This record gives sequence, structure tokens and C-alpha cells, in this order.
Amino acid sequence: MHDHTHHHHGDNHLKPLVWGLVITLAFAVVEAIGGWLSGSLALLGDAGHMVTDSFSLGLGAVAALVAKRPASREMSFGWGRAEVLAATVNAVFMLLIVIGIAVAAVGRLRDPQPVQGGVVMVIAAIGMLVNIAVAWVLHRGEQTLNIRGALLHVIGDLLGSVAALTAGAVIYFTGWTPIDPLLSLLICLLILFSSLTLLRDAVDVLMARVPRELSLPSVGEAMAEESGVRSVHDLHIWRQDSSTILLSAHIVVDDLAAWPKVLERLRQLLVRRFGIDHITLQPEPLHFDSTPIIDRVSGGTL
Repeated sequence: MHDHTHHHHGDNHLKPLVWGLVITLAFAVVEAIGGWLSGSLALLGDAGHMVTDSFSLGLGAVAALVAKRPASREMSFGWGRAEVLAATVNAVFMLLIVIGIAVAAVGRLRDPQPVQGGVVMVIAAIGMLVNIAVAWVLHRGEQTLNIRGALLHVIGDLLGSVAALTAGAVIYFTGWTPIDPLLSLLICLLILFSSLTLLRDAVDVLMARVPRELSLPSVGEAMAEESGVRSVHDLHIWRQDSSTILLSAHIVVDDLAAWPKVLERLRQLLVRRFGIDHITLQPEPLHFDSTPIIDRVSGGTL
């Protein structure tokens, strides 16, 4: 027996990505010119980061369009995982950026370069406002892995702008240039943590891992405790995409004639308690119960 609710990816996914792409790409050019003229690694790094953000936002927009395609004979689950793939690419790309900025920062610490603090401060302040605006646009959209991946880039940009502004101020007022690469390294650490978290979440979906907020034994035990259910086996829970959790299981019942009522109770349990609304359950008569993994009486574990 199959019970589910379809999730449609609409313009809430696409519009924020398009607006973010236009704003980010436009200012990346300004910041790159400013970084080159001022000699600031933090500003140049942030400009390069914004260029890659434009790429990630464009990739995310394409993925959002692909994800809207309906299911077909070949893609029976639809195209929702296109957004998960985009998030994976974005996370890996961010890790490469972190490595590049870190290498350049170490080089600057060994061989300091002159930096025009005043120019850095002005451009970084404008960049900070631009990044806040883009982050706000993305935050208003539905928080899929795709949107999270794009938002991660923008937050990295925002941190980069803050670092560049701080570096510019310190250099302008004290002349201490090592602050520029030092702050770049700090931002790299912050972006590294977020990138690894996003990559982990995307890999969880691609590997059909049980969602981290759910416990497979707990769900199985709750199902086995429902009236009319003798045991549960072949229980699987996984994410199809950012917004859809699926569950399939074989349910050994006391009486097959009572299955419609048992199914409805299980459906309500899974939706209300665990937020799972895409459910496939196979009823089995009691004499098929050879190797139960969740038993109402024994309370066995998976």
C-alpha cells in the first residue's frame, strides 16, 4: 500500500538564485578591480569567492529548473536530486577555494605586500551590504540543500567582506599589513566547517542514509506498538531530496482484513510524530513472520 504527498519545487527555489547571481556577479567585478588596485589579498580573495558564488548560483538555478521536471519512465522519482548534486559540487568547489586562499595567505605572511587600507575599507563595506542583501534574498526561499549551498557561498562572502573591512581599518590606522592574510586564514577555517557540513548532508542524501533527525529503531518500535501490528521488518527510511523523506516496510499483521484501519493508524503516526508522508507499506499475514526485526512483544532491535 502506497501513500504520499507530492512536493513541487516552484519559483521559491529559482527566483532567489537568479537575483543572487545578478547582484553577486556585478559586484565581483568591482571588488576584483578594487583588490588589484589596493593590493589587498583579503579583498582579492573575496572577489574571487564572489565569482565562484556566481558560478554556484548559476549552477543552483539550473538545478532548480531541472528539479521541476516531472517524473518519467526512466526517472520515476523525478529530478529532485539535481539540487543535491548541485549542493555537492558547490561544497567541493568551496573546499578548493579555501585551499587556494590559505596558500596565498601563507605566501603573504612570508612576503608582506603593501596594502591601501582606505580603498579596502570602502569597497569591503559596500561588499558587506551587497552580501547581506543577497543572503536575505536566499534566506527567504525554501531551504533546500541547493539553496543552502548557495547561501553558504554568500555567507562566506559576507565573512570575507567583514575580514577585508577589518584588515583595511587596521592597515589604515596602524600600517600592520600581516592582518590581511591572517584574517583571510580565519575566514578559511569558518568556511571549511560550513562546507564540510553541507557536503556531509548532501552525501547523506546520495547514499540514502537514514535522516539524522530520525532513529530507525525508534520508528520501527513505534510502528510495532500500533494495535493490529505484530512485527515490522525490511524497514528503510531515506531522503529522496531536501524536502521528501520516504519510508518502506513490511508489516506483519494479526488480521489482513483489518489492514485498511491499521494502515491509516500507521500513516497518521508517521506523519504526525516523525514527519514522514511518503510511505510504502506491505502487509503480511502472521504465518509469514519468520524473521521480524521489530516485534511488538519482544521489542527487539534492528
